[in-house]
Amino acid sequence: MNNFFESKVILVTGGTGSIGSEIVHQLLKMSPRVVRIFSRDEYKQFCIQQELGNRSDVRYLLGDVREGSRLLRAAEGVDIIFHCAAYKHVPFCEYNPFEAVKTNVIGTQNVIEAALAQGVRKVLLISTDKAASPLNVMGATKLLAERLMSSTMHSIGSHNTILASVRFGNVLGSRGSVIPLFRDQIAKGGPLTITHPEMTRFFMSIPQAVKLVFSAAELMKGGELFILKMPAARVGDIADVLIEVLAPRFRYDPTSMEKKIIGVRPGEKMFEVLMTKEESEFATESDSMFIVSPYVDLPVQDPTLHKSAREKSVTEPRDSYSSDKVHILSKDEIRELLVQERVL
Repeated sequence: MNNFFESKVILVTGGTGSIGSEIVHQLLKMSPRVVRIFSRDEYKQFCIQQELGNRSDVRYLLGDVREGSRLLRAAEGVDIIFHCAAYKHVPFCEYNPFEAVKTNVIGTQNVIEAALAQGVRKVLLISTDKAASPLNVMGATKLLAERLMSSTMHSIGSHNTILASVRFGNVLGSRGSVIPLFRDQIAKGGPLTITHPEMTRFFMSIPQAVKLVFSAAELMKGGELFILKMPAARVGDIADVLIEVLAPRFRYDPTSMEKKIIGVRPGEKMFEVLMTKEESEFATESDSMFIVSPYVDLPVQDPTLHKSAREKSVTEPRDSYSSDKVHILSKDEIRELLVQERVL
């Protein structure tokens, strides 16, 4: 994998976010020619610049994926784009749907058009489990972004650009996720606001997610959806573990920490689906991921490229891959994972 990124020019949209910044950090260990960090937040750009120091292999590009002309300039001479920029919070997208469409859908279209115009070799979209059978605006916009990546391959013509998507669940410790929220609430003495203790969610660490994203970037042939496997946990169990471990650090009695059930928020589900039953019919499986092939043969590629997935689907019926059907982490396993990934 180190050789795959060596001497490449790589653009990371949303490069100052939780996933994007980790992609940047990991890429810089693999001797790329240059990594271009593209985001609209000047302060976060300043922060990552202070963190990385003065490097000749990093460029800091202010811009918004909503602006196609800015992306066109940013993508000049680029070999690979990791498209991480997105609105990801379910309630905010639910109450601001037009804004979600502009960033998650139109922004993705702009990235694709810039990549085609500049001859970028590979573009990989970072998506979410909420794109599977979406119940909310955020999930629906991310599903459409995935379909743009796949369906554009049908009309790509003479362009050599390859497009694909990666889908995974919640990332431990990412900004705005439940664990930092619970940590802040515990530091203030509570209460912890829990939507529903039996709600289940997929979880993995940021480094794990990025490692599998890189694998997908190397494996992609065009039009695929890479669905990364991960364990699930109950929200109530995560809250209990964090209270047990963190409350004493902030000089609070864990047994007196209040938990307040606030109910499922608009657009949320009790469990999440990473891969639908319909998608599973086009999927092959490895130890770390499912690879969903395009539903229709791509005219610009070898028609046998994804043939194995379709043949397999005939003989091996599958089911959806959802957080209520996979291994649910025990409290001890949650604690071990949080310690192992240095989240606690």
